[in-house]
Amino acid sequence: MGMQVGNHEEEEQFNSTINTTPLVDVMLVLLIIFLITVPVVTKSIPVDLPKERNQALQTKPENVVIAVDEEGEVYWNDVRLPDIETLQDKLFEAAVIVPQPEVHIRGDKETRFENVNKVVEACQRASIVKVGFILEPPPRGG
Repeated sequence: MGMQVGNHEEEEQFNSTINTTPLVDVMLVLLIIFLITVPVVTKSIPVDLPKERNQALQTKPENVVIAVDEEGEVYWNDVRLPDIETLQDKLFEAAVIVPQPEVHIRGDKETRFENVNKVVEACQRASIVKVGFILEPPPRGG
């Protein structure tokens, strides 16, 4: 003989809520572990670290400055070059100097990127190791 306990219709409804108790337990354990280990990790030898300085690049006489103006004309240390082939020849000459000079590119902000890219490609073909771009420094203050 069987006995029915409770209402059979109520058992068919599912509990659709998530039980968050195990999640809270795990999070509290992790919090305790981090609170214990962080002071151990952050202890270090006290040293006086140098302050950050952002100094403007000092152009050395051996550096090569290539300028590209708004029209795409290329200048080698303030001397206008007739074409990219002449630039390429000068870069090949500079590439064999020991130590190899740095090439600094000054591109007008209104020139097409294509004009500056030709100079960068010429530097790559000549195997120039250090190529940099000269930019206007940001204004001081906030």
